[in-house]
Amino acid sequence: MNKTIVRIKNIEIENFKNVRYGKISFENKSKSYTSSILGLYGQNGSGKTALIHAISLLKIVLSGKPVPHELVDFINVDAEYASLKYGFIISDNESGMEYTAFYKFRIGKSFDETVSNTEFNNDNAVKYKAIVFDEVISCSYKSSSEHSKLQNIIDTRTEGVFLPAAKYELLVGNSNKIMTELLADKRISSATSRSFIFSREFLNVLRKNCKIKPYLKLIESLVYYGNFELFVINTTSSGLITMNTLPLTFKFEEDGEASLGVIMINLNSVTMIPKKASDIVGKVVNSMNIVLRQLVPGLTIGLQLSGTDLFPDGREAYKVYLVSYKNGKEIPLQYESEGIKKIISILQLLIVLYNNPSITVAIDELDSGVFEYLLGELLRIISEKGKGQLIFTSHNLRPLETLDRGFIAFTTTNPDNRYIRFTNIKSNNNLRDFYYRDIMLGEQSEEVYESTNNYEIALAFREAGEWHGS
Repeated sequence: MNKTIVRIKNIEIENFKNVRYGKISFENKSKSYTSSILGLYGQNGSGKTALIHAISLLKIVLSGKPVPHELVDFINVDAEYASLKYGFIISDNESGMEYTAFYKFRIGKSFDETVSNTEFNNDNAVKYKAIVFDEVISCSYKSSSEHSKLQNIIDTRTEGVFLPAAKYELLVGNSNKIMTELLADKRISSATSRSFIFSREFLNVLRKNCKIKPYLKLIESLVYYGNFELFVINTTSSGLITMNTLPLTFKFEEDGEASLGVIMINLNSVTMIPKKASDIVGKVVNSMNIVLRQLVPGLTIGLQLSGTDLFPDGREAYKVYLVSYKNGKEIPLQYESEGIKKIISILQLLIVLYNNPSITVAIDELDSGVFEYLLGELLRIISEKGKGQLIFTSHNLRPLETLDRGFIAFTTTNPDNRYIRFTNIKSNNNLRDFYYRDIMLGEQSEEVYESTNNYEIALAFREAGEWHGS
């Protein structure tokens, strides 16, 4: 098990989707909690999903994977590039070292030379690709015996490999051969829409040559976090559930070995999964049932085997399907409500988050299909007893009454200041009522709701109906 705990401290966003500028802290300054929760609320189209996409982008970049070319469309229409900055608190329990770290980069677009001229006749052709550039990592660290000031350790905003020069020699050495190779790797990373700092090539050089072990530990911790401890559930999952495909996301540890991933289970028919994966899914289902029967009294699910088959590459596969059990009856899971399916799809991650302080789970529209009372109680339990970090967006206001107000933030109508915390809230204020009142009276420093006119809406409905009937 990884003994390093990584938490996202804050995120700063510029020119990303409909956020020209926004900064949001995930620290609850009102009270001390083991868990870290951030629930983001606000009007439709005000930047909630942009935050989840920013976290998803972080996972892609830290994992050394190519940034999908579609993210070019996430750059604000009035800007040439988007900028993102992430703050972290990293605690190494083994060495006693604690880091405050920042990672920032820009996402731009570059002409995609792989798209042929004939494809330009197709409006759906991707003409640009995303590029990651101007990456900077800065950090400070402290322990019982040493500490450092906050300073840049890798700054790629140069025609060379990176600055500052003093850090360059300590991290990768002074070999001309290595410099030539890294310059080539930097260009390749840009051409393939990947991060240079978190590319496999740069990491290999760093592991062989780094003379400052705390810096190597910092970067290794972020790599591990991005690959194995940061999970993002977006609204695509809800869409798949509507189409009776259950994306079962999990991280399962046993005997010191971890298995993680997403298995798409077709609820309308059997699903073929590798033999080894069926064993893991079976264990995941068993662990989920311990909690599921408490969330929905008497309900459990089961993985049924329907036979064996072979994948096209010759590997042995099990044909499986999911069922639910309640009141002594077995029914296919496809006939359960979308809310039940939503809970099942994320439950194993919530279990891991509850027990592991270095797990971060970001969920867009957590409330989708979930009964509001159950949602509020589930979040209250995680906030009071959990250990990990949960970031979610929601339209259901019940959590405003069950969560500590330090766990709640709001979007505004101002694209230049998208995220705020409410001020002047008294201890006896109901945050849900306070939010409604602010929508009506606008008592915060920024407007949180762009007012609508009921008369104008009704008139628009009538005019639309007259036009439709003409």
